[in-house]
Amino acid sequence: MTADAVLERIDRDLPASLDRLFALLRIPSISTDPAHAADCRAAADWLVAELRDLGFEAARHDTPGHPMVVGTTGGEGARLLFYGHYDVQPVDPLDLWARPPFDPALEETPRGPVIRARGAADDKGQLMTFLEACRAWKAVHGTLPGPITVFFEGEEESGSPSLIPFLQANRDLLRADGALICDTGLVGDGAPAIVTMLRGLLGEEVTIRAASRDLHSGMYGGAAANPARILARIIAGLHDASGRVTVPGFYEGVEELPQAIRDQWQGLPFDPDDFLGEVGLSVPAGEAGRSVLEMIWSRPTCEVNGIAGGYAGAGFKTVLAAEARAKISFRLVGDQDPLKIRAAFRAQVRAALPADCTAEFAPHGASPACRMDTAHPAFEAARAALGAEWGTPAAYVGCGGSIPVAGYMKDILGLQSMLIGFGRDDDRIHSPNEKYDLECFRKGARSWARILAALR
Repeated sequence: MTADAVLERIDRDLPASLDRLFALLRIPSISTDPAHAADCRAAADWLVAELRDLGFEAARHDTPGHPMVVGTTGGEGARLLFYGHYDVQPVDPLDLWARPPFDPALEETPRGPVIRARGAADDKGQLMTFLEACRAWKAVHGTLPGPITVFFEGEEESGSPSLIPFLQANRDLLRADGALICDTGLVGDGAPAIVTMLRGLLGEEVTIRAASRDLHSGMYGGAAANPARILARIIAGLHDASGRVTVPGFYEGVEELPQAIRDQWQGLPFDPDDFLGEVGLSVPAGEAGRSVLEMIWSRPTCEVNGIAGGYAGAGFKTVLAAEARAKISFRLVGDQDPLKIRAAFRAQVRAALPADCTAEFAPHGASPACRMDTAHPAFEAARAALGAEWGTPAAYVGCGGSIPVAGYMKDILGLQSMLIGFGRDDDRIHSPNEKYDLECFRKGARSWARILAALR
């Protein structure tokens, strides 16, 4: 099935497509703030109306949190399930925005026009690329391209508390043959990619306690155990001199990168010096002998996300704090077991405690890594379609972050997901002045049109 006429329609209707996207971007659907609960419902209702206008049977599904939106259409062939999320991050600090975050506008930049607004890239602009591809397809062919289910979440930016129960309760409604997720990005400067490896995430908060109260460092220093110093020593011991994590059994289930994937990554337009230089760094700090892409896509990590203890205000206070705390996250790959790693980490910390000290732990999530089976012919069909649109071969890549919905779809719905997105590294998602390149929006819609044609 050819997509040529659909591509022409997407280009011709781009101004109207932007108007629709701007209408969605004006809705401040911040899921983490209870004050915006009505805005989240408004965004869900707006999407329901759009889906119905496209010919989907669509409805808002209320949850204990924010609503889900599901739209379905019939047809012959394999059913595709498309996922995106309509909620957005908070906008603080507001004074760092160059324009109001929910007043979208097209701005000129040295690299071309960009869409400036909160949610432009994460994820409203991305999900709208798929809807605009469907709209153009229907305008040209009179019908949508086969059976499609569209699923929009409203809690992705607030931990997705309603997602698992909703998937479990609606297996039949969401039944499909494969899933498409648009919440990722391009590689380098304009190279398309399909994310097939997602790292898992394990979070731990540890509190070290010693004396019954804060102590004067002159009167007790040297004689009393200092939780801050003990915690610092424990944290320093989590890695060896080569950057490897020292938690016992940590690397069980970690496999080496297949050579075919390694070759693809080496051919990507990715410059590690630019990647680090953009944030004021110059030397990779992870495992020795690993490339930067390996470290952020296919290797597990242990990182300290926060340390607290003692006096940190203005001036100086000579005190030995009674307790010190740290938040530590582990990014997981392959078949690493997050619960085994949690137990091993806690045992390592306890074994390092001197007399009179105790450790308390608070868990913060434990999700395993997720890998997709690229042997399925749909992956190569989508990869070829992306290459045809962007003029450079698409690569199978990893993702340094965690996108739990892909794992949930695999475990609960039995679906392999293709994660395809069109964001750029400089889109400033979760930060002030978020943007989405107009080229990415247009070519994103064109990419979905080509993919839908290739999968039919």
